[in-house]
Amino acid sequence: MAKKKSSRARRNPARTRTRTQTRTPRAKAGGGRALDAVTLLKADHQAVKQLFQQFEAARSADKKQQLASRVCKMLIVHTEIEEEIFYPAFLQATGDEDIHHEAEVEHNGAKRLIADIEASGPDDDYYEAKVHVLSEMIKHHVNEEEKRDGMFAEAKRSKMDLEGLGQQMAARKSQLSSEESSADQSG
Repeated sequence: MAKKKSSRARRNPARTRTRTQTRTPRAKAGGGRALDAVTLLKADHQAVKQLFQQFEAARSADKKQQLASRVCKMLIVHTEIEEEIFYPAFLQATGDEDIHHEAEVEHNGAKRLIADIEASGPDDDYYEAKVHVLSEMIKHHVNEEEKRDGMFAEAKRSKMDLEGLGQQMAARKSQLSSEESSADQSG
């Protein structure tokens, strides 16, 4: 009997590795499941947070401008998919005008600052301050959406089709990102 346990113990790790090896690529590719809307938005939040951190750590004006430009482009696409797809679905599903309206107002403030950053550059005495203030605005906005009783938690409790919205948002994000890339190459 001890031999059987020993041989099973030797075989089980191999089976586990085989299962893991065959499942890992699918899991990385999404495992056949669509990325839900909240997960997509949270991933954007994390990516922007990292870009802001890189901006703060950068020393050269060129690097700072490159990072600020990436932040602005990413936030433009992010706010667009939220405003076109997620926010209307949230409002319809929850009827929570307070959270919806606050998010829209925060977006409007961020968009004005983004336009100001894009119109200036590192030679502007206030450039770094503008990017820093944008970072603080976005941190606040992200906290409001992601907190325990925030928009994302309420969305998850509602009857929103988060996977369907995630697919729509991913497709629109891809389209908008392509348009941003085309505009950069032509201008």
